[in-house]
Amino acid sequence: MANLVLYRKYRPQTFSEIVGQEHIVKTLTNAILSGMISHAYLFSGPRGTGKTTIARLLAKGVNCEKLKGFEPCNKCPSCLEIVQGRSIDLMEIDAASHRGIDDIRELRDGIRFAPNKLKYKVFIIDECHQLSKDAANALLKTLEE
Repeated sequence: MANLVLYRKYRPQTFSEIVGQEHIVKTLTNAILSGMISHAYLFSGPRGTGKTTIARLLAKGVNCEKLKGFEPCNKCPSCLEIVQGRSIDLMEIDAASHRGIDDIRELRDGIRFAPNKLKYKVFIIDECHQLSKDAANALLKTLEE
């Protein structure tokens, strides 16, 4: 843990720690509280505004076993697996380096299966704007289905 870069070391672990994205936090926490989670969310904005962090928090929030209101507990097995990057039901894909249609087909194959341990299976596609045209179309088709 000593070799972590600052933005990872001090990454917010709860929605209340998010700064400057109050409207996003309110929307997502209302969805968690009401149990009305959409099948897909698109986060956009400049680098460093918390898109990936908020996506990970949403993954924890919808899968936490001991949710405190809308805040993940960060102590249950589900939260710990997500924080430690060990959850097989949370897939993070870097579209900057995995940008081809074969990568999206592989993702589509994973979507077909129910979650293994968590309540929800979550896919975070980072740098989605760098997908190839064919891959982007395949992803769009998947989201529409």
